[in-house]
Amino acid sequence: MGGEKFPEVEGGGSLILAWQVKNKKVLVIGGGEVAAGRILNLLNADAKVVLISPRDGLNPEVAHRVEQKQIEYHDKKYEPSDLDDPAITMVMTAIDDPEASSRIWKLCKEKRIAANIADVPPECDFYFGSVHRDGPLQIMVSTNGNGPKMANIVRRRIAETLPSNIGEAIKKVGALRKKLRVLAPGDEQGPKRMKWMSKVCLQWSLEDLCDMTEQDMDDLLRNYGPDLIPTFEQLKLGESPDEWQFDGSFGWSCVI
Repeated sequence: MGGEKFPEVEGGGSLILAWQVKNKKVLVIGGGEVAAGRILNLLNADAKVVLISPRDGLNPEVAHRVEQKQIEYHDKKYEPSDLDDPAITMVMTAIDDPEASSRIWKLCKEKRIAANIADVPPECDFYFGSVHRDGPLQIMVSTNGNGPKMANIVRRRIAETLPSNIGEAIKKVGALRKKLRVLAPGDEQGPKRMKWMSKVCLQWSLEDLCDMTEQDMDDLLRNYGPDLIPTFEQLKLGESPDEWQFDGSFGWSCVI
C-alpha cells in the first residue's frame, strides 16, 4: 500500500497501563512480605485496601499498616464468601498454599474480578513490575515474568540516568497545565493548549521548570493568547515580545 512501512507485531508482551484504583476496594489475602509490597503499591495509588490474614501471619510492615489504620483488617483465614462484596474490584493473594490460591483464582474468574496470584504467572490478570517513583513520575519495567531481578536492575539503570529534580519539574508543569485549563477552558482550546505547553517544555530547561514560581506561571500564561513563549530569563526581566531575540536553541524536553 504505497510502499509504507509499519511496525512489526511482536507478540508475547503485556499491555502496560496505569490502573486508576483511587477509592476503589481491593482485597489482599495474606499478610507476609509479598503482601507488604502489594499493600504499599495500593496505598500509594489511594486504593481502599481490605486485608484478610490471621494476625500471627502478619509481616512487621503489614502489622504497622494495620496499627495505623491505613487498611481495613480482618483477623481470620480467607473464606469464599469474602468475595461476595460487589464493591471489590481487584484481588491479590500472597499465601503459601497453591491449591487455595488456585481456588481463589477460579472464583475470581467466575465473578469477573481481576486477580493476581503471587508467584503463579498463569493465574494473573496483571503483573507487578519494578517501579521508579519520583513524585508524580512513575516508570515501570516489566520482564513479563521472565526475570523480576533483571527488572530491578534495568529500573535502577534507568533511574541513574534521570535528573535528580525531574519529579519537581513535572509537578510544576502539572500546576501550569491546571492554570491553563482555567484560563482557556473548552474542548476547542485543546489542540492549542497542547501545542503551547509542548513549546514551553521544549524551550525551558529542566532547571527553569523547577525554579518556576506561581507568579512566573501567571506571567507566562499572559502569552498564551498571542501564542508566544518567552525564555525563562526574558520572563524574569519582564521583557516585552518586541524585545525577544531567540537564538533557536532549546533546553530540556518533556512529553505531556
